Amino acid sequence: MKELRALTPEEFERAAARLRNPAPGSRIAAAKEFGIDLTLLIEQLRLSPAERLHKLQQIAESLGPLRGIASRRR
Repeated sequence: MKELRALTPEEFERAAARLRNPAPGSRIAAAKEFGIDLTLLIEQLRLSPAERLHKLQQIAESLGPLRGIASRRR
């Protein structure tokens, strides 16, 4: 299994530049035209994989009580 690591500053800048200025006709440009906020992806790329996972776990934990409410309403 490949170990995940944070992007180097050079890798981050290259990825951020592609997201800020997508090539015409690219899938990134199509996503932008569709209305996807690519700045959110850039912010996620600033985080390490461990930080992203921690953030995701916090969100999942905060949704737990909502699942209980939804299941009781059925």
